[in-house]
Amino acid sequence: MVYQIKWSRSVGEIIASLLVSCFLLSLVYFYISASLGSLTSHERSAGLNMQTSSILGDGHIISENIGRENINKNSKATPILSCHLTDFRSEVCEIYSNVRVHGSSSSILFTSDKTINLEANKTWKIRPYTRKFDAFVMKKIRAVAIRPLDASTEAPKCNQHHNITAVVFSTSGYLGNFFHDFSDVLIPLFITAGQFEGEVQFVIADMQLWWIEKHRRVLNQLSNHAIIDFNKENKVHCYPHVIVGLYSHDELTIDPSRTPNNYSMADFARLMRKAYSLERDFAVNLAEGSKRKPRLLIIARNHTRKIINVGEVVEAGEELGFEVVVRESSFHTSVGEFSRMVNSFDVMMGVHGAGLTNEVFLPTNAVLIQIVPFGNLEALSVLDFGKAAANMMLKYLQYSISEEESTLIDIYPRNHAVFRDPLSIHRQGWATMGKIYLRQQSVKLNVTRFKPFLTRALELLT
Repeated sequence: MVYQIKWSRSVGEIIASLLVSCFLLSLVYFYISASLGSLTSHERSAGLNMQTSSILGDGHIISENIGRENINKNSKATPILSCHLTDFRSEVCEIYSNVRVHGSSSSILFTSDKTINLEANKTWKIRPYTRKFDAFVMKKIRAVAIRPLDASTEAPKCNQHHNITAVVFSTSGYLGNFFHDFSDVLIPLFITAGQFEGEVQFVIADMQLWWIEKHRRVLNQLSNHAIIDFNKENKVHCYPHVIVGLYSHDELTIDPSRTPNNYSMADFARLMRKAYSLERDFAVNLAEGSKRKPRLLIIARNHTRKIINVGEVVEAGEELGFEVVVRESSFHTSVGEFSRMVNSFDVMMGVHGAGLTNEVFLPTNAVLIQIVPFGNLEALSVLDFGKAAANMMLKYLQYSISEEESTLIDIYPRNHAVFRDPLSIHRQGWATMGKIYLRQQSVKLNVTRFKPFLTRALELLT
């Protein structure tokens, strides 16, 4: 079934599916505690250089654990299949010859005009979602089977021929959480499909129409073609090149050295401005003597990790000369409207959470202030939002609250491990850590202690 991407609004009500994923951090915690201690992102990416390849038939190459750049540089032959299976975040297969996509059977079939001797009944199964390290969510992602057809097998008839690349990915998982929308799909999709400059077709497994509608402006920037609902499509679509899965580098991050055209997060931010017709490319420069007041946006949270004395923070900001606005985004918030509002600000601040994903709409040289809840969450905060801010040419400040600024002091005695030994809480697992430091905790900022960060934000605007 083929859908045109421009349709009227029809947002689904699926909030219940977000219960497990309501915090952008879900299982990234394990990423840090179980992985980063002994394996850096550089070391993980280096794993792609481990080669397990064989020459098949007349000089053709099929490779399972090899980076795409190595295939192109080390081989004169055009590869038939290149699978990247050792990356920490995602598995991706690229097929280059006579590819047939049959969605209702969850199959990608390919043939070659050369006879190739493949292992009998060899099948590669890819779950096209970028949280490979998260076994819980990956079980929910529909697997796509990639199979070669030998010379003795009749290939299914093509119902529709295409002369463009197809990219197959899932819109299930944690989508609906704004952080995961970007970190798990939109940024990886830009990494994977941006190189084709619109001449690419999206074939979406587990397609959720409400999600497509919510982010249709971004999808329209990346593809000029109708979307195919992989699960419901009975026709056989034929392509010269199909990518199954999305390349992903880290949370809310792009590594330019691993992209075909050296794309960066700054390029992604420019794509956001184009998609949503955002007016401002640069934040105010106070050194130029602008008469316009610098604008400060406080991202509010009305449930967990809220700033309970936000009025005092507003007053402190206004005393320093800011025009201060407090806003909260929700599942039903129009991305277009909220993005234009965010883009009009020079400084954005908020407690660690999905709302800070709106940093992708800030103008260049704007300032992001991330407030880190108590509980040894500094590294996680940098990973999720601080790194992205720097890569988008934003100025970044991080404020870690003290015990006295945490509402946990109203729940636990001061000699409790929650305060004395946060790492022991982390060692009890994500459920316990998340319950205490993310769901039970809100913030009462010590304005005297925090105000210098607002002063520093002003200095960074000069």
